[in-house]
Amino acid sequence: MSATAIEMKSQLVAEYAAQFKESASLVVVDYRGLTVAEVTELRQQLRAEGVGFKVLKNNISRRAVTEAGFEGLGEAFVGPTAVAFSKEDVVAPARVLYNFAKEHQALELKAGLIEGSVASLEQVMELAKLPNREGLLSMLLSVLQAPMRNMACVVKAVSEQKEAGVEAPVAEAAAETTEVAEEAAAE
Repeated sequence: MSATAIEMKSQLVAEYAAQFKESASLVVVDYRGLTVAEVTELRQQLRAEGVGFKVLKNNISRRAVTEAGFEGLGEAFVGPTAVAFSKEDVVAPARVLYNFAKEHQALELKAGLIEGSVASLEQVMELAKLPNREGLLSMLLSVLQAPMRNMACVVKAVSEQKEAGVEAPVAEAAAETTEVAEEAAAE
């Protein structure tokens, strides 16, 4: 092998290792059996979520994961292998690939990296089932708003009782409105 070829491979190993380290998450897949049209469709879905997708050389990838400190991931680089990765969204690569694999059985998820840790297929699948970033933020916002909704319900119930001339204790009104708020939040 020429010195130029060795240098090029060393550069690829360093590039792959850097990409593995910089990724918030990365999923290794076997794409054998997918048609060109299906791979194109997959790339479009991944790109729409801000996820990169590359077909990698296995020998270079195994060296890169070792260089990056992710030795356990090297076992996944066997056969036709591609990697989906995101530097920002931890969930997106796994979610998009998981959903695509449900419709295209030829796509096989193998393993991954999640925030710098080697992840098994089971861990990747669990990650894939989480909602996207907007869904998670929406859930967080709902949780943060719950105390204010409960307080508003208590204030409304107390004011309605005062208008009706009923002098019920505030604790009873608070308990009733909390039950109503919990039922509304459960829906």
